[in-house]
Amino acid sequence: MPGASMMDKGAKIEKDSFSIIEAGMARHFDEQCLPVVKRVIHATGDFDFENILKFHAGAIRSGISAIRAGKDIFVDVKMVEAGIDKKALSKFGGTVVCYISDEDVEMAAGQKAMTRAECAVEKAFLNNETAAKWGIAAIGNAPTALIRLMELIEDGKVGPGLVVGVPVGFVRAEESKAALAKQPYPYITCLGRKGGSPIAAAIINAIIKLAAQ
Repeated sequence: MPGASMMDKGAKIEKDSFSIIEAGMARHFDEQCLPVVKRVIHATGDFDFENILKFHAGAIRSGISAIRAGKDIFVDVKMVEAGIDKKALSKFGGTVVCYISDEDVEMAAGQKAMTRAECAVEKAFLNNETAAKWGIAAIGNAPTALIRLMELIEDGKVGPGLVVGVPVGFVRAEESKAALAKQPYPYITCLGRKGGSPIAAAIINAIIKLAAQ
């Protein structure tokens, strides 16, 4: 069957790519962090991520637990949502949710003079009852979303089991990730200006694969 052979070919290419990546890496990572780092490098073609990715000691364990418990994943933008393997996630009962384009979020942003990303975070996490459904928050684009989420967690609101914060850019992105790297709760981030939605999605996909093992 042509379709099956194409899938086999694609799987071989991915396997070969990951072998090349691991051979080219200079740093050692434990067996849980290594698949995440490799998948990020695979998504970007950039070996810098082996040096700038930072993991809280309990990050991978918390992410796996959240996936296996069927918890949902909050994302800041549609590009992160699009990049996550929702079929694989659905096997555990979880879904990916993005509020950035919701009408009430747009309205709140105008009323509060805040970004839509900030208001989307508030919609997800200000209500303790609904906040309890989130297992992971994946912020790949908006530093304002990451900053607001950290503020809410610090204020004692219900937070996710894992915060993946990798916004990209030149305005507050670097600062927001540096702040995340100092937090006591489980996080994965990348220091500096690099980051973005593909990075966030790659991290989540790697954790989903680990949860399936």
